[in-house]
Amino acid sequence: MGTPRAAVRPPKRLGNYEVLREIGQGGMGVVYLARQPALTRMAVLKRMRPELQADPSIVERFEREARAAAAVHHQNVVAVYDCFVSRGGHYIAQEFVDGRDLSSVLTKLRRIDPDIAALIALEMVRGLEGIHAEGIIHRDIKPANVLVGSSGEVKIADFGIAQEGRAPGLTRPGTMLGSVPYMSPEQMQGERVDYRTDLFSFGIVLYEMVVGYPPFRESSEDSTDTLLERIQFERFVSPRRAVRKVPRWMARLIRHCLRARPGRRPPSATALRRTLERHLGRVSAADCRREIAEYLWNEEVFELSERRTAVKRKPVRRGVPRWVPATAACAVGACLLAMQFTAGRGAGNPEVVAAEPASTAVVSPTPLSEANDTNGDAVPSIEPVVAARPWVTPTLLVPAEIVLDSSVIAPPVPAGALLLVARPWAEVVVDDRWKVTTPRAAPLRIPAGRHRVVFHHPTYGIYEAEVELAAGEQVTLAHSFGEGGR
Repeated sequence: MGTPRAAVRPPKRLGNYEVLREIGQGGMGVVYLARQPALTRMAVLKRMRPELQADPSIVERFEREARAAAAVHHQNVVAVYDCFVSRGGHYIAQEFVDGRDLSSVLTKLRRIDPDIAALIALEMVRGLEGIHAEGIIHRDIKPANVLVGSSGEVKIADFGIAQEGRAPGLTRPGTMLGSVPYMSPEQMQGERVDYRTDLFSFGIVLYEMVVGYPPFRESSEDSTDTLLERIQFERFVSPRRAVRKVPRWMARLIRHCLRARPGRRPPSATALRRTLERHLGRVSAADCRREIAEYLWNEEVFELSERRTAVKRKPVRRGVPRWVPATAACAVGACLLAMQFTAGRGAGNPEVVAAEPASTAVVSPTPLSEANDTNGDAVPSIEPVVAARPWVTPTLLVPAEIVLDSSVIAPPVPAGALLLVARPWAEVVVDDRWKVTTPRAAPLRIPAGRHRVVFHHPTYGIYEAEVELAAGEQVTLAHSFGEGGR
């Protein structure tokens, strides 16, 4: 057995970038994680393999990837910063996405909940819409080329075999380029392709997200037909037959994308986006990111690191609509407001005077003064904060002198638990009402609903976030200011 080759240490500096470490290798070359000091941002450097640089067509394809990606300015497409030559090597510098590719997500989860898969699909289609708007065909849409960040962002990457839709490109007729089994039939036969070949590949990726495997797989030894024949004759198991949770509209959309003849597929990424939005509602990109991140953190796809901020949720019981706690809270507030107004009029005073809350109608967190912090000292009681911002609505309190009929009072708003983590430490204010100092071992019990959280550090500054808490749920909200961060 031969001696294993020693790992090649990456150079410390390439052009304007400081190389931190190697993070992977692909068919074209090596990938490094780097930092650009001038702009204080992270980047990814893709280096072409030295043995491939002797082929001018491969060098041209490598540079064309940079040009194609740099032409697209879209939040769902990985941005390219630079293309340069350093120490005899060809490099592409591009955006760093702190997360995982969709292939590794599927490896961990096997399949994704259809509701979340639909949001990922919507973000993918938005990216394809931006790519096609620049006259570019990606031609290699597959899970490995879809990056999902820890904040829920979805970005299409790797334009290595992309071509302009109106140009002949570098591919000769009869040449097959792409990734099996994500290729369209015209792509497998080396025919000329257009934008609809990306929509075919998109349909395969969506199928794999909700079912757990692609609709068309390599032929086995006992197969009577080939992979191309199955694609041409549209022979695949319906996604609803494989997984009953898949909605009917999604199954129809997948079948529409997987038509063998391009003319029978959706005419454009824009048409596909409109179809998704018709079923999902006009969900914003921010809402997509929030829901995707929440799901993936909940499924433990990501792990909390020192330089990452995330909302990590415990699983919520399915079958209980998420609007129920909010509706109950609104009902309680309306009931109490009506009783306050009536009591004020009866006493000859039309104004509702805020007073100490009655013990039977307090809607406030339960102090956890019995808990200990990480140093073993008693945790101080929660310090109320006076609302100093005009847009903050104070919690409705019932005056103590009003006697309420217990048969009329609705039960208190259900509470949840919020665990606050900050590195290195912080003073944390929740809804301008409660203040704690981390590290704090015990979670903060507060009413269910949406809350505004502000982390403050005297050196690193302020970070603000919003968190939604369901009844009986514990949520961990963590933030790292980072070295020198503000």
